[in-house]
Amino acid sequence: MIELHKEVSMIKAVIFDLDNTLVDFMAMKQQAIDAAINAMIDAGLNLTTDQLQGHIKTIYDAQGIEYQRVFDELLTQQLGYLDYRILSAGIIAYRRAREAALKPYPHVTATLMSLVKSNIKLGVVSDAPAREAWLRLCHINYHHTFDAVVTYDDTGERKPSPVPFLTALKKLDIAPEHAIMVGDWVERDMVGAKNVGMHTAFAQYGDSFGNQDIKADYILQDISQLLSIVAEHNT
Repeated sequence: MIELHKEVSMIKAVIFDLDNTLVDFMAMKQQAIDAAINAMIDAGLNLTTDQLQGHIKTIYDAQGIEYQRVFDELLTQQLGYLDYRILSAGIIAYRRAREAALKPYPHVTATLMSLVKSNIKLGVVSDAPAREAWLRLCHINYHHTFDAVVTYDDTGERKPSPVPFLTALKKLDIAPEHAIMVGDWVERDMVGAKNVGMHTAFAQYGDSFGNQDIKADYILQDISQLLSIVAEHNT
């Protein structure tokens, strides 16, 4: 753990980003896409893996990483029509691979349980749609763990807007100075939380960019380091 800046005040709540903070979303996504591509090729789609990877990336870049009709659009553009046999093969392979790959980072479960035992309130603020966020939380059996979950659909605004953070704090009934935000995206998670007065901890273990200008009170190489931060504030 690298400490960049610390202000001493009691921590009563921890709010987490979901993707690439609690779960390795990007690794899961890539494994699921790879499985879908192989299945669609096996089902008769006459394109190379590289061609499909590039086309899928283009669609996600245009529509957003949570776009739910990426394979429909891919096949319609490539074939001129929607081949349901190929589509179904891709969807089933994607779902199976996603479920196999979607799991918490090391030490996440133990860290959350330790925080709960210390009477720390827990929240999630995610830019994911509500349905997708809750599906991921339920899949890893975290749907009863958090006192507040705020998704894009709940506010209509994405981080670093103050609205999602303030909504979560209101649900938790916690003042900003008594909460810490844990996330992997500096400009959205760290800057957004700091602007409303929260403490911040950068989840470096989940950083998929690798080139961010880190602005946070703490840097975490492992989520379990969060426990010593909270203990230090609360003693």
